[in-house]
Amino acid sequence: MNPRKPLLTAALLLSPALAFAHPGHDHAGLMSGIAHPIFGLDHLLAMLAVGLWAAQQQGSARWLLPLTFVATMLVGGLLGFAGIEMPLMETGIAGSVLALGLLVALAVRPPLAVAAGLTALFALSHGVAHGLELPALSSPWGYAAGFVAATAALHGIGYAIARNLPQLAMPLVRIAGGASALAGAWLLMA
Repeated sequence: MNPRKPLLTAALLLSPALAFAHPGHDHAGLMSGIAHPIFGLDHLLAMLAVGLWAAQQQGSARWLLPLTFVATMLVGGLLGFAGIEMPLMETGIAGSVLALGLLVALAVRPPLAVAAGLTALFALSHGVAHGLELPALSSPWGYAAGFVAATAALHGIGYAIARNLPQLAMPLVRIAGGASALAGAWLLMA
């Protein structure tokens, strides 16, 4: 028997848990809210990609895209907290990883309204998912504050990385976008 088969089998069996990183937060509060975007693969990739994509833009889009994401994610969180569900929410989250990765990989610069609209759509999926969890948590507002802070920080990290790379290393940003897109495709199939 091929020694890699058990490892591949284990990876395939465990992969859906990575794609659906939303059920259950044991110690919900500020620190859990901070940890979730950092340790949830789908969120980590999407949040970094927003920052990378913002850095590829010009003018006000550089700050408006991350701001739009955070603001719309908050609106989505409130909708979810109120019990409003979004169809295909998990698919939307995985799709946001794929789409944002492609936008970074291709260095797409659409009109500001289109870029902000796409960003808001992706943020809504992430926000609703977490808003639906909030009522069951022991400290929903602490969790929400942590999630927002971590999201903004990840946007900032992606932005800072892309803006501070030497010109010769700029293809690395596009490669990172491509890797994120591949991960998004994998999440969609999981």
